[in-house]
Parts: sequence; structure tokens; C-alpha cells
Amino acid sequence: MTDGVQEQQRFRASDLSMLFGKKGSLKEFGILGALVVIVVAFQIVTEGTTLSSNNLINIIQSQSYILILAVGMVMVIIAGHIDLSVGSVAAFVGVVVAIAMNDWGLPWYLTILIGLGLGVLVGAWQGFWVAFIGVPAFIVTLAGMLMFRGLNQIVGQSRGIPVDREFVNLLAGYLPEVGPFTGYNNLTLLLGLVAVVAVVMLELRGRARRQRLGAAVPPMWVAITRLVLVAVVIIVAALLFASGREGTSFPNAGILFALIALGYAFVTRNTSLGRHVYAVGGNRRAAELSGVRSRWVDFFVMANMSVLASVAGMLWIARAQASGPADGGGWELDAIAAVFIGGAAVAGGIGTVAGSIIGGLVMAVLTNGLFAIGVGSDWIPVIKGLVLLVAVAIDVINKQQGRFSIIALLLRGLRRDRSSELA
Repeated sequence: MTDGVQEQQRFRASDLSMLFGKKGSLKEFGILGALVVIVVAFQIVTEGTTLSSNNLINIIQSQSYILILAVGMVMVIIAGHIDLSVGSVAAFVGVVVAIAMNDWGLPWYLTILIGLGLGVLVGAWQGFWVAFIGVPAFIVTLAGMLMFRGLNQIVGQSRGIPVDREFVNLLAGYLPEVGPFTGYNNLTLLLGLVAVVAVVMLELRGRARRQRLGAAVPPMWVAITRLVLVAVVIIVAALLFASGREGTSFPNAGILFALIALGYAFVTRNTSLGRHVYAVGGNRRAAELSGVRSRWVDFFVMANMSVLASVAGMLWIARAQASGPADGGGWELDAIAAVFIGGAAVAGGIGTVAGSIIGGLVMAVLTNGLFAIGVGSDWIPVIKGLVLLVAVAIDVINKQQGRFSIIALLLRGLRRDRSSELA
């Protein structure tokens, strides 16, 4: 065995930071740790309610639309923009889809196509003003927030409009019961098994690819530990989701969200489009000199956000079984908060889909837990606002003082010990 391989397999405390990402991603590691601490704290305070099957199903079912918005919003913010209109766009699309089903008598699959098409048109409208006219996205989407909120009430005549039962079952239903009786939902267990196999294959393929390219790879013990931890979390989650009350399992909305998150994580990390978004947000002038067509990047992120807002709007009316004039209120703030808590930089150029999802889950678990322990609805926005303020303050301190991180501080002493050993 060569010295290099022995060095890779040797345990080093400083490599702990690589368990949940590449070295240097301590910020996301800290956010994930914060989520774990919040979950454990509420699990203790609520005497086991937080991690109960029914509560987990409720969190995924009720927050999928916000998590989908966060996936689109992180690309907007990475590109250096912001979108204040997502809640109003979602509400506008929702009311049109509901009218198409209820008043026009169209089948649910055609109304979904209408909703997606409307999202494309709205996104093209807003992307045009931002990318080709040069109006700041803050102004364009602020105008969009007012316009589409008003259109929601004009088109829907400020009334509640019910939607089709099949539409509800598709977007707000659960995985059906199939196969022999096991005491669990078999499809949910199968979904968990597929997720474990996929995680193992992706880790091994990524490691083999980096080795072929001659790039640095994490020590083997880091890879194995990471796989074991992720597999245990997935298996436990699958068992919890599969053991919910009769008629429930993993929500269809959660599956849709997972597919969207995986697709966008791949695009942002592995495609030229994703690299162009980061390049434009990091240094627009340098990106343009490198041949990046920044205007089309701006157009894409704004149009893409409205399409995802249309998906969120349809998920919402399916869960509520009707559209209404108050739909979408404050959704943009929840999505933006999730992105910044998830580690995105205010100035753009930095952020990940995974971080935004973790940030969204932090807000979802926080809200759910505060309700469970009886905190009034008037205090919950105050607490969520403080969490957002602290997250952004950490980002500002990070830029002013270098790579500040609580985890980094904890590991600093360990790195010193390691340096002493090498010396």
C-alpha cells in the first residue's frame, strides 16, 4: 500500500468537515447541524411528536410548495436578482386552473398544461423586462406582485373555487397501498430502498470519476461514514413515512418536490447553464468577457421562477381543494428566507439547491415545532424573522472577517494539532 493511500485512509479530525460536502463547505455543514439541533430540541420538548409519522407527513405535505419555490429562488438570487412576485403568480395560476376545471369543465390534465403554460408566459413577461429592458428585478417583480395579486381577485371575483377530485388525489394524495400486508406502505419502503441504492451509486461513481481525473478524493472512511449516516436517515425516514395513519404514506407532493430538487441540483452543479448562472452572479462583467450571454441567463432564471411558482400554485389549490383570493400571501418571503438561511450570499454568486432545501426545512420544522408547543401565531413571525436576521448576519460577518464559522472555530484547534504533527 502506497504512502498516499495510507494517508487517505488515516483518520484526521479536520476531515470531519467533509462528511456532508467538499472541504470548505463548512457553512452548509453548520446549517445542517442547526437543523438537527432544532429537530432534536423540538423532539424532546414535544415528547416525541415532532418525529412522529403523522407530523412528518404533515410537514412534507404542507411545505412542499415553499420548498419548490426555494429551489427556483436560489437560482434567481445566485444570478444576483430577487423575485417578489412568486406568491401572486402562484395565486393567479391557481385561480385560472381552478376556473378551467370548475367553470369550463376541462379535464385535470389539460388544466395542468394550462397552468404550466401560464407560468411560462408570466415568466417570459418578467424576464423580458429584467433581461432586455434592464429594469431591476426588484422593481419588475414588485410590479408583478401587485399586478398578479389584482388579477387573481379580478379573474376569480374574490371567491373560493373548488377543484376536481382527481386533481386533488394526484397532487395532494399519497402513494397507494400495493402488495402483501406488511404493516407499512410498501411503495414508500420501496422508494426508500431506491433512494439508498441511488445515494450509494452516486457516491461511488463520483469517487471513481474524481480518481480517474486525478482530483483529490475524501478519505475512504469519510465516504463510508457518510454513506452509512445517509442510509440510516433514509431508512428511518422511510419507515416513519410508511407507518402513518391508514390511507397516508409519503405524499405525492413530496415526490414531485424531490424530482424537481434532484433535477435542479444536477443542472446547477453539472451543466454549463448552471455554471453560467454562478458566473453571472459572481462577476457579471467577467462572465460577459468570457462569452456568457448574461441577458439570456437573466431571462432564464426569471422565467424558470415563474414556472415553478405555477407548480407551487397548483400544489396549493390541490391541498386546499379550492383556490381563493388570499392564496400565496407571504410565500415569496418564506422562499427568500429559506434561500438565505441555506447559505446563499446576498450579493449573488453563492448558494446551492441543497442549502436552500435545508434552509426551508429549518423554517418548516421551526414553525411546526412552535405551533406544537403552543407559541401564538403572532410570535412565530417574530422568531422566524430573528432566525433570518442571524443567518444573513453570519453571511455579512463571513465576508468581513474571512471564512467565519462556528464549526471552523471548533476545528481550528484540531488543525493546529495536525500542523504540529506534520512539522
